[in-house]
Amino acid sequence: MISELNIAKDAAFEAGSIIMSYYNTDYEIKDKGYHNPVTTADHAADTLLKKTLMAARPDYGWLSEETVDSPARLSKERVWVVDPLDGTKEFIEGVPNFVVSVALVENGYPVVGVLYNPVTKEMFTAEKSKGAFLNDAPILCSTKESVSEMVILNSRSETRRGLWKSYDGIFGKLKAIGSVAYKLGLTAAGKADIFASLRPKNEWDICAGNCIINEAGGKLIDLNGHQRLYNQKNTLISPGLVAGEIIAVDKTYNVLAGNN
Repeated sequence: MISELNIAKDAAFEAGSIIMSYYNTDYEIKDKGYHNPVTTADHAADTLLKKTLMAARPDYGWLSEETVDSPARLSKERVWVVDPLDGTKEFIEGVPNFVVSVALVENGYPVVGVLYNPVTKEMFTAEKSKGAFLNDAPILCSTKESVSEMVILNSRSETRRGLWKSYDGIFGKLKAIGSVAYKLGLTAAGKADIFASLRPKNEWDICAGNCIINEAGGKLIDLNGHQRLYNQKNTLISPGLVAGEIIAVDKTYNVLAGNN
């Protein structure tokens, strides 16, 4: 039987191919809410993912940003948690900072995570207790010793809104990149020391990345210092998040939480 990881990898790759058929072409854009666009590509990728993943494992639950939620998932031991196109604003702008995000949760814990950037062809993958990989090469979180040297991947929108101005000069570099999930993958691969968000995120934004971070030797916590259990009735995680190498997370959390 094909493994859940391979099912997720194949589905993410197919969804990425669909997304690329719309990239830098004409497509419909709608607003789900303030500064929260959705495109034809989001919906097409979501349809493919749901069809593929649920056909492979019909007894599992389903949670996706682009599917109307159902309480039926709450009674399921295993649940697919999906964002078919994380980084829609970047996709619309033609900025290659977006990914397909596919996770599998078991009893609240992420046990499979796949992130696929169809432009750069980066595929980040992880399975519980089996390590994390970027295009099949093992990856690990890494960090500098001092906060003043750390590179933090943060939000383009948070940066534009000036939310990070008070932290200028505290960290080595604040690098604004689109897509929460993509930032988690890059952090797990040691491309930066830390991922941090000052604003709430949803389960589908971070679930796959959380699995990859965990398997790369790091951790993810919210700005109250708590780790996340997934497949909750309320999918929003507040007030913000920090992820990366364990010691770096602790140091960054203390700064962002005002403990220093």
